[in-house]
Amino acid sequence: MKIAEVTRLIEEFAPTALQESWDNAGMQVGNPQAETTGVLLCLDVTEAIIDESIAKGINLIITHHPLLFRGMKSITGRNAIERIVIKAIKNDIAIYSAHTNMDSAWGGVSHLIAKKLGLADVEVLSRQQGKMFKLVVFVPNASLEKVRDAVTNAGAGRIGDYDCCSYQLQGEGTFRALPGADPYVGQVGELHREPEMRLEVVLPSYCKNRVLRAMLDAHPYEEPAYDLIALENESKYSGLGVVGNLPESEDAVQFLSRVKAIFGTGAVRYSGDVSKRVKRIAVCGGAGAEFVHDAVACEADMLITGDVKYHEFMTDSDKIIIADIGHYESEHFTKEIFNEIITKKIPNFAIHYAELEKNPINYL
Repeated sequence: MKIAEVTRLIEEFAPTALQESWDNAGMQVGNPQAETTGVLLCLDVTEAIIDESIAKGINLIITHHPLLFRGMKSITGRNAIERIVIKAIKNDIAIYSAHTNMDSAWGGVSHLIAKKLGLADVEVLSRQQGKMFKLVVFVPNASLEKVRDAVTNAGAGRIGDYDCCSYQLQGEGTFRALPGADPYVGQVGELHREPEMRLEVVLPSYCKNRVLRAMLDAHPYEEPAYDLIALENESKYSGLGVVGNLPESEDAVQFLSRVKAIFGTGAVRYSGDVSKRVKRIAVCGGAGAEFVHDAVACEADMLITGDVKYHEFMTDSDKIIIADIGHYESEHFTKEIFNEIITKKIPNFAIHYAELEKNPINYL
């Protein structure tokens, strides 16, 4: 199996189009067309992880945090990142990252945290915007069903919990075929009028090319008239963080103790009134203090995240408990998502959790 076939499974679950503008998810190092000898899963790529991959004869490392965030003007081995790149290339090891696309995908990092905590009625905390398009295409009546089925099968027409959504309106199109054209109807040089349907569907940005290809393949016209319009709509099923409910309210301190045990953190830093009981919980893997206002708006009793700064602990501290469990601790279960995605489609594939990975932060 080629490396690209494995990484394609990750991108079907968490398309790279979902990543934040500053991020660099996707293939970091290596040849995606090479045959893979197995996969090593980790949160961060280190020199020790590369050595482990070499020792185990594995040529694909899938990581949550990207190795490369910005361009490199030289590769001389002067720092850890450059040494990792050099050693990976020398040993034909590919490195692939699924970062904020995995954070924003439905079923991604924060969803796994919610699952570990037993949260129900889970919904996205901060929904993505500007990741949707509307396709408007004009189709002769007889071909409407064929074109509509083609675009919905390609991923268009999903609105919330409904699929195959479309709008159609009867009208009349006019055109004149010029010399060299091969018109589906009408004659070259003559103005033609054709009863047509205006078909509208929405689609996520990550399947734009697939939907357009499907529409063009199914459409009978030589040159179909269509519009692709960028939308600012929120997406119900993609975004950062989630919020959900505990089966029953819990004492805040006891709940934080349970969180500490589940995620194996050396300490939980928190602010807010922990003398009360909590039931509605917001979570965000990694650094999610910026979503305090979203959590308050969702009427959450607590926000669980990592990397909270001093002044961020004061944000709405009279309205919500903010708990910092650590960046590593909040995301190290991400490897389980990678494992499930791959094994669901490729049973018995050689997948390993990195044994030499460890939290770079220690607690005294």
